[in-house]
Amino acid sequence: MAATQTPEVRLAELVASLSLATDLGLGQPQEHVLRQTVIATRLAAAAGMAPELQAAAFYVSLLAWMGCVADSHELAHWFGDDLQMRADSYQVDKAGPGMARFLLGHLAQGQPALQRITMVGRFLAQGVAEMPKLFVSHCQTASDIADRLDLPPEVRAALLDAFERWDGKGVPGRARGTQIQPVTRVVHIADDAEVHHRTGGVDGALEMLRSRRGTEFDPELVDVCCARSDEIFGGLDTVDAWASVIGGCASLDRTIPDAELTAVLRVFADYADLKSPWFLGYSRRVAELTAAAARAAGLSADDVALAERAALVHRIGAIGVSTGIWNKPGPLTIAERERVRTVPYLTERVLCRQPRLCEIGAVAAAGHERMDGSGYPRGLTGTAIPAPARLLAAAAVYQALGEDRPHRTALARADRAAALRAEVTAGRLDGAAVGAVLTAAGCRPTRRTPLVAGLTGRELEVLEQLVRGSSNRQIAQHLSITPRTVGTHVEHIYTKIGVSTRGAAAMFAMRHGLVSAAE
Repeated sequence: MAATQTPEVRLAELVASLSLATDLGLGQPQEHVLRQTVIATRLAAAAGMAPELQAAAFYVSLLAWMGCVADSHELAHWFGDDLQMRADSYQVDKAGPGMARFLLGHLAQGQPALQRITMVGRFLAQGVAEMPKLFVSHCQTASDIADRLDLPPEVRAALLDAFERWDGKGVPGRARGTQIQPVTRVVHIADDAEVHHRTGGVDGALEMLRSRRGTEFDPELVDVCCARSDEIFGGLDTVDAWASVIGGCASLDRTIPDAELTAVLRVFADYADLKSPWFLGYSRRVAELTAAAARAAGLSADDVALAERAALVHRIGAIGVSTGIWNKPGPLTIAERERVRTVPYLTERVLCRQPRLCEIGAVAAAGHERMDGSGYPRGLTGTAIPAPARLLAAAAVYQALGEDRPHRTALARADRAAALRAEVTAGRLDGAAVGAVLTAAGCRPTRRTPLVAGLTGRELEVLEQLVRGSSNRQIAQHLSITPRTVGTHVEHIYTKIGVSTRGAAAMFAMRHGLVSAAE
């Protein structure tokens, strides 16, 4: 009997899997975005939207909140736990005095009273003006992901309206009422309605919608929800959200050829690495090293591809850990360490719904295991850890040690090599895998940073510091120029690459290989 070939990945499956990672970044239970999409597609149909708009609503719903990682660094700075802050935001109308009270109430959560008071002053002086930029960054990132997935212009345009409001008090505030893309208006309702339906049933969802009718939400669409609530919300508690969403996708779906899958998974890598400026481009660099090591180890072409793909997605679960933890300069608490250890588990959960992605996710998770059983999530030992995962484990350690982190500086190449050999002696890393990684690391050519979008050499230097979260003053000190000069460079950079926020600039930099690491 011939072996059954793993089915290729469909675009709808890929985007739906990414939505499971978005759930993590929103602080919501898994399948929030999928259930939201069920509501959105039902509402679009009930409202009599054209088939092409219904198809667009499907992808806009799955992608709309994907930019949540782009502003995680800034949210963590102001509010501490970016995940909890986002989760709590569903309880308020996101404009006016209620939103102001919400933001002030969440400032520096978990910090001593004096620090919170200080942060309130800083927020009023600086943060209030910064908040709209964060929403713009979110929208630009989601639109960029849609572009990289080759989705049509109407989807990308709708994503740019994700934080506009019916009453015109949204962000960036260039559209109101019917000026907002119809599918965006549908998704606005579906997002909040899913959360309130989950916690308060149909009555809870409708009560929320009525309270925001004509302010946050399109009044006609709210009326459709109220008049046809059974049709729109019926069976939502028991529906197989994955099957419903995948089975309901329409004309925009397509198969991703296997030859293109690695390139597409770089979207996953960049998405995960946006979670913290300290990790920008890290997953791509680990994937490059893992693939080179797999070739050096003599693995088959299929296993080389599997190793590289697993490396690209091995940190997707990191979206489910607060950025405050990733950015912490000192030692982690026991609770924080345990949260970090959930990353491979969350990675597998995100990728487990589609057979091809499930295979990749299993290797990605096993990259956190150790030969002596001291790793996680399953405590696998020896050859129970697949060969590609053993290579990934060694490559990830080597690359991480070569990059600055909040709690330490990068190690020199010789020190990294010594650290890996010590791990082999201790029985934690596979000796052959470490040998292959060191061989690959030693023979990698030094890459010159490419000049793209007309950026000058100095602008590239400013860009790298900018996307890593440095302020204009910090960049000025690092490059020995004035803050005013930095500001001019930043304006030129944003104009040349067509963005207006740090998060969107970070996505551009990773996409074009402009984020370097220590060598």
